[in-house]
Amino acid sequence: MAEAVGANQAAQATKQVIGLIPAGGQGSRLGSLPCSKEIYPIGFDEAREGRPKAVCHYLLEKMRLAGIEKAYIILREGKWDIPAYLRDGKMLRMHLAYLIMDAPFGVPFTIDQAFPFVHDATIAFGFPDIFFEQDDIYVKLLSRLSCNDCDIVLGLFPSDRPDKADMVDIDGEGQIKNIVIKPRHTDLRYTWGAAVWTPVFTKFMHHRVNVFEPSATQHEELFMSEVVREAIHDGLRVEAVHISDEPYIDIGTPDDLFKAAVQLIASTEKNHR
Repeated sequence: MAEAVGANQAAQATKQVIGLIPAGGQGSRLGSLPCSKEIYPIGFDEAREGRPKAVCHYLLEKMRLAGIEKAYIILREGKWDIPAYLRDGKMLRMHLAYLIMDAPFGVPFTIDQAFPFVHDATIAFGFPDIFFEQDDIYVKLLSRLSCNDCDIVLGLFPSDRPDKADMVDIDGEGQIKNIVIKPRHTDLRYTWGAAVWTPVFTKFMHHRVNVFEPSATQHEELFMSEVVREAIHDGLRVEAVHISDEPYIDIGTPDDLFKAAVQLIASTEKNHR
């Protein structure tokens, strides 16, 4: 009976799903770019007469394929080329709104700017500067959230550079036990690249952000994986869905930006054979 109630509650929560996308990074690893990295073109949009297609466009498309119609994009001051490109979201058949980040202490602070607008909604979260091909990622994540009595669902990818990733410790039933941030040595195989969660985690993160003290920590930034790990230790149920057998590509470096472009060209050629 309790399981049925939990599943029903999760199903109710997924009726209003809102995308949250942090776009506050400076892109310093890429050097000088003619635009914000989130709208750097890495392919072409066949639906729009072959026009260049920005990195973040792929993420928003995947959200829209899961029925998500609304998203907040949180910007750093000065990155006005992002709303100039995406505008109101009409080209994606979405409603987009923009917020300005406040405290520069990491992604949780950035997306918490949307708290007054989304605290009662189910959230679909994604990074606008990573690329992966799986179009149904949010369909899978939301399905898991609606069927299980859990608070967060992470989308897993294998990592070829564990020392630069947040590695996930998962049990045989898909429940996450721990997250190890950028380990030097590990037997763990998977990292996460997207997530969905209920208002329970939104409120947990809001509280965590408000008690964060940079001077009391070893670093000046609060990572998303830290907040998820603390949520696990606090009793929230965090589960995972295997998304791909291939690592996602973070376009934050020139080499990875090139890799994403090559992968897109190969995928396009394969689809046209």
